[in-house]
Amino acid sequence: MKKYLLKRLVMIFPLLLGISIICFGVMHLAPGKPTDMETMLNPRSSAEAQARMTVMYGLDKPLYEQYWLWLQRAITLDFGKSFSTDRRPVIDKIAERLPVTIALNLGAMVVIFIIAVPLGVTAAIKQNSIFDNTVSVLLFLGLAVPSFWLALILMRFFGVELGWLPISGLRSLNHEYLSPLASILDFGKHLILPLFVAVFGGLAGLSRYMRSNMLEVIRQDYITVARSKGISENSIIFKHALRNALLPVITILGLSVPGLIGGSVILETVFALPGMGQLFYIAVMARDYPTIMGILVIGSLLTLLGNLLADIAYAYADPRIRIAR
Repeated sequence: MKKYLLKRLVMIFPLLLGISIICFGVMHLAPGKPTDMETMLNPRSSAEAQARMTVMYGLDKPLYEQYWLWLQRAITLDFGKSFSTDRRPVIDKIAERLPVTIALNLGAMVVIFIIAVPLGVTAAIKQNSIFDNTVSVLLFLGLAVPSFWLALILMRFFGVELGWLPISGLRSLNHEYLSPLASILDFGKHLILPLFVAVFGGLAGLSRYMRSNMLEVIRQDYITVARSKGISENSIIFKHALRNALLPVITILGLSVPGLIGGSVILETVFALPGMGQLFYIAVMARDYPTIMGILVIGSLLTLLGNLLADIAYAYADPRIRIAR
């Protein structure tokens, strides 16, 4: 087990290197340049000014040389300074916003897992019942409804018309004057809508996987043998069948990390949450290359770590895998 974990940890570095090369090349292939925002939109800007800015940003060098200079800094987690007007270090801007994105994604994953597992198990046990059909329809709606459209509908209904929940940000304007308990409740109210949208979109896939896996497991011969021995149904379902049915779900949960991180770009932009997704959107619109690369590398690292945690959980859930490795 230790050898396997060490091997997976070592493999993260070449994977990150390959991802960074692809992202760096694709980023420079995109239309528009960082200098366009400050020169082409300014009628008084001259070609000489644009050339000076190109040299200042280091964009006059060949692409491979730009990447090599960036890689030398990135090894020490120095992603350079942002091309935006504040010229702040990229790592500082990411460090400010990363906790919001991690909290939103982790909260969504925990809620999805807590709801999806019992929902899928119950749907499998009551296959083709009214409960199973109703849940299937609702879950397929979750797959079909775009997250940004659902977010706007919820914002309008619960925030604008009813006035029950805030529709943007993480804090109210008067949060400094609130008591500690009221401040926590205010923070929680701001997270209800974004968390609901994230959970609603990711719940469908995981619960359907859980249902199909559970149906496959309860039809196995060892489940039939357990029933013939007079073992209680609850013991069969939750002690024998559930553990085996969870194995593919754990893998799917790890593979869903990129979707959650990518979806945070939409959620954080729509709900004006000061997270890494909103920062990424602003950086892309401004062609802020250092910030874009920093966010892509950090997001890729989180995705690889999520997959590693899924493999660890997979090994602990199945003793055969743990012994083999």
